[in-house]
Formats: sequence, structure tokens, C-alpha cells
Amino acid sequence: MEQHFTVTTRHYVKTLERALKLYTPSLHEKSLADFLATVCEDLGFRDIHTDDVGNIIATKGSGSPKIMLCGHMDTVPGRIRVRKEGDYLFGRGSSDAKGPLIAMLFAAASAEENNGTVTFVGAVDEEGNATGIKNLTSNKPDVDYAIFGEPSGTKQITIGYKGRIAINMKINVGDSAHASAPWLAKNAIEESALFVNEIKDKLESGQEDKTKGMMLTATITEIKGGLSHNVTPKECDSTLDIRIPVGTNCKSVEEKISKAVKEISEKRQVEAFYSIIDETEPFEAEHSSSLVRALTLGILDVEKNRPTLIRKTGTGDMNVIGNKLNIQVVTYGPGDPHAAHTIDEKISIDEYLRGIEVLKRTIQHLKRLDDKTK
Repeated sequence: MEQHFTVTTRHYVKTLERALKLYTPSLHEKSLADFLATVCEDLGFRDIHTDDVGNIIATKGSGSPKIMLCGHMDTVPGRIRVRKEGDYLFGRGSSDAKGPLIAMLFAAASAEENNGTVTFVGAVDEEGNATGIKNLTSNKPDVDYAIFGEPSGTKQITIGYKGRIAINMKINVGDSAHASAPWLAKNAIEESALFVNEIKDKLESGQEDKTKGMMLTATITEIKGGLSHNVTPKECDSTLDIRIPVGTNCKSVEEKISKAVKEISEKRQVEAFYSIIDETEPFEAEHSSSLVRALTLGILDVEKNRPTLIRKTGTGDMNVIGNKLNIQVVTYGPGDPHAAHTIDEKISIDEYLRGIEVLKRTIQHLKRLDDKTK
């Protein structure tokens, strides 16, 4: 099926601008999925559909290799007025990750018959609990390679992400007291703070020789306790976010958490329970894979510089599919990762356009490299 119209640079920018005007916090992505379905139809995609959790999926081209370009449609909460200022386009999700998502859409649209099959995916809930990618992975997509769209800048390829364990910690000190006589009972909020700091120290010790990207980190992100302004709290809930580097796994970290909770609970003489909210294994791509080579060549074509391979301290959709399916996978996309989630999130229009070209070239190079391996 041929494209219904000629795509211009202006169309690239207007499509991203329209996507940014749709407010799509996690699990509220339908408006963008519907918009992308219409654009995919105009661009000549086939098999355009949404799956049972709301991912938009469409296909272009045919033959080998089978490549998936997957970005996420959701953003963190918070509206930002969509506007152009010089080379920059402002809006929630411009960098993380509607810029990379729409770049992938137009790159996928360039796929030609018999030169490779490209599956474009707009996933839901990446900023939440990865509902979209988990569902996609469970359906075992028929692909040989996958590129995930996250802001790395056009001259960097993300080959590694840390894993994550998020736990809920519940402390119960058994009794409460009037705030005027706090010595009559332990304070659950104070005990929670002590608990979390001790767990953090036990998990993070012995890493003096490691870079930040290879360190295991633990940080408290939420705390809730107390029923009245003049009563000491009997119970307190807290959330601990633990990031796990490549070379470690969730099981070994969870064993350390379990041991630490038991030891500290006995020492402090309080009841402590924890439950796992989220668990994602770390992942790192093979540095010399055909996919990394193809993307490197695409970047060289457009940027005239060899890219840097980077590890990120966050956790992404690449972790899920990289650990579940035996395929080559990396993360790449235009945009400044430091602009993500900020109150003035923006993307360079010129960089966004270059990102489209890099991804187009990557598809072409991957066809040639894949043919050589067969």
C-alpha cells in the first residue's frame, strides 16, 4: 500500500505538535492512540489496531528483517502549554517520550516492501507499571529486533538500564501516646525513618569503587503515617525505590532486604512487614550486535560522528522485552533526558528531525547486515 500523501518536514513537526496537545498521563492514552491510528492510515500502514490494554500497533513493509519500533504514549502528570520558541517545541512529553515516539512513527512509515517488516507500537503505562510492554511481551511478538524510544540525544545509544524493586514498608509500634508525653510510646514515623536509613546503608555499602551507573541505590519516595496532630503515630507506611545495576539481580537484592528487615525489627523491637510493589530485572544489550552496528551507521550517516554507548540509571521498557525474548534490543531517541518530567519540558525541532533520519537509515542498514548473517 502506498502512502496517501507526500510527508514534508512541516508535517513531521505539526504531527508532534498535535500529539503534545493531547494530555495523556498513564492509563489515559486513548486520545493519542486514536490520533496515531488515523496518521498510520494516512501513511499507508496495515493491520492498524489497539490491543486489549490499549497499545496501538501497526505494520509497514514486508520481508526480513522484522523490526519493532516502540515508544510510549503516556507521560507523567502535569500540563505544559504547547508552544514553539525558536528551535524548541515545548509540551509535556516532548522529550519523554512523544518526540521519540513520533520520530519512530515516521521512520517506520519509510519501510519498503521486501526490504524489511517494521512494526510500530505506541505503548501505554510506561511511566506507571509497564502494563503495555508486559502485555506486548506476553503475546510474543514476531520480531527479530526492537528499538525503544526514549530520549538519549541523537548521538547516544542506550544499551543498559538498571533494574528496580519497589517495596512498601509497614511499621507498627504497638501503641500510641499523647503528643505531650511522647516517651510513653514509640513513634512509627521516626521508626520508619530509622528503618529505611538502615536498609539503605546495608544495601549500598561496599560500593566505593563503583560509578553511579553501576551502583545499587535505595531511596525513600513516599511516607504516610499519623491520624491526629496531637497523637504519636502507631503505624507508618513508606515506599522504598531500589535501583539494581547490571551484574546483580532482583532475587539477591530481595534476600538482603528480607534479612535486613528481620534484623532491624528485632533490634528496634517493632513489627515490620514489607511487600513488593514492582520488580524489574536489569538489562544490558550486546555491544557488538547487528542492531547496535546498524544504529551506529545510521548515526554516522546523519551526525557524522560515532555515537557513545551509555547506561542509564533508570528502568525502561527495554528491560522487560530484553529479559523475556531472545532478540536484539536497544533504546534510542531524540531529546534531552534531563528535560524529561520537568516543568518546562522541550525538544529541539532540528534534533527531532535528525532523529527521524537516523532511524530511517538504521532500518536500511539493518536490512543489509541481517542479510549478511543468513
